[in-house]
Amino acid sequence: MKTNEFLKNCEPLILADKEELKAIRRDFHQNPEIGLETPRTSGIIADLLKKWGVDEVHTGIGGHGVVGVIYGKEPSDFAIGLRGDIDALPMKELSEHDHVSKIEGRMHGCGHDGHATLILGVAKYLAKTRNFAGKAVVIFQPGEEGWSGAKHMIEDGLFKKFPVNEVYAVHNSPLIEPGRIALNYGAMQAAADAFTIKVIGKGGHGSRPQNNRDPIIAAAQIILSLQTIVSREVNPQDTAVVSCCSIHAGDPRAQSVCPEVCEIVGTARTFKSDVRDLVEKRIVEISEDTAKALGCRAEAKYERFYPPCINTPEQARAIADIAAELVGEENVDRNYPRMPGGEDFAFMLEEVPGAYVRVGQGGASSHNPYFDYNDEITPLASTLLARTVERRLAHLNGK
Repeated sequence: MKTNEFLKNCEPLILADKEELKAIRRDFHQNPEIGLETPRTSGIIADLLKKWGVDEVHTGIGGHGVVGVIYGKEPSDFAIGLRGDIDALPMKELSEHDHVSKIEGRMHGCGHDGHATLILGVAKYLAKTRNFAGKAVVIFQPGEEGWSGAKHMIEDGLFKKFPVNEVYAVHNSPLIEPGRIALNYGAMQAAADAFTIKVIGKGGHGSRPQNNRDPIIAAAQIILSLQTIVSREVNPQDTAVVSCCSIHAGDPRAQSVCPEVCEIVGTARTFKSDVRDLVEKRIVEISEDTAKALGCRAEAKYERFYPPCINTPEQARAIADIAAELVGEENVDRNYPRMPGGEDFAFMLEEVPGAYVRVGQGGASSHNPYFDYNDEITPLASTLLARTVERRLAHLNGK
């Protein structure tokens, strides 16, 4: 879809800010910050919210998280939350556009610079118009890329200090063309867990294996056996992934030394709690029993990071209906396939009903050194969330 087509129904006030928002986003892109430490980005966000008349601006929520509260024209106890992640990735940018990262080894390779900006666009619009009863709570969250930033903010009292009835987030999608919007009414992203298996044997000379207990052989057997969890123990109608992504043992310069230890690191992805429990249990059991059978010992550690990101049907249907008004029903996929990637907005959806939506942008894939957020989609995404605030507060207030 051409840009002028998918922007034609956007809010005029948001469209009028398009170039300003683009400049803000590109500044974020040039100055990426990693993990939970985002002082520059958070400071700029807080200053802009104050400049634009947001009623309350709170900093230091869960570290460098920022929360803005906007009051509607009419008082109400109801509130809608909007979340935008703001952190970058520890990776080198290889693009040659005019706003590449100025910091070596850091880049906004997933579009969080755009997510922060589009929530700013919503905040500016809502602070101008206030066509709702209740409150809009804009949440700027660091540490999405593996740092559980949403969890940190929640543990610091996010929803106790700023209670909301519903919460929404959008994520750009290079897999979808601009002008299309996608979601489903259930699981959008998988639980993202990690495991580390330390196989401990007995080292020695490689020419005398009978005197050793080779942890590499045991590790190899463990890796192969772990692949039977999904293929032979998980119901074929469910989805799970078990991937061993790193193996380390010994020193490549010591070609004749059988090491004492071999370490395996991997990830597990699931969508259902019972499947998650099964995968964790079997990874530990298979590792320990296989190692023992080969004269070694295994220490398996399974860590639960992000829960599955699950939309609640009512809220997902509501934002899908608004999306259809903006881009046409034919450009809204209401049954988008769930994806095995992790997303820490899941922590918020465990606390509050809401929905996570993908807005198409095209271009290079995310977590790619050539990725760049598409600034053309900002007015569309901002309008989608702004109207969601207005419509859902009207609904909650019985209007």
